Amino acid sequence: MTQIHVDIVSAEGHIHSGEAQMVFAPAEMGEVGIAPRHAPLLTRLKPGTLRVQTPDGQMLPFFVSGGILEVQPHLVTVLADTALHPKDVDEAAAQAAKADAEHRLAGASTETDMAKAQADLVEAAARLEFVRKLRAPGHH
Repeated sequence: MTQIHVDIVSAEGHIHSGEAQMVFAPAEMGEVGIAPRHAPLLTRLKPGTLRVQTPDGQMLPFFVSGGILEVQPHLVTVLADTALHPKDVDEAAAQAAKADAEHRLAGASTETDMAKAQADLVEAAARLEFVRKLRAPGHH
């Protein structure tokens, strides 16, 4: 079976390194699936769930808040603004961040404030969705 190496790094440090059968990432224009020997690709990521399918078929989910995805035929590199293991995501904190962003969006007085609040809201909503999917019975 052919495999592809995956490295996930963020400003907080190295998050994951290992072999995979497939990688599914929330690219800016929609989810992409990357198999071994994929054509080179460089794209921005949007907030969401990045999934790594290990050689034994296990699916490892990670939350990414955005960043860059670089694909080479035998290597996938994720340079994330923030990347979290499922164990590091706190549902209460995600809910609070979403509520805070909604509050700031409602009170935004400039386009800059509005744009920042909207971006924060997108990230917070994606993080909350990630947590809720993990808690759902039979999540993958």
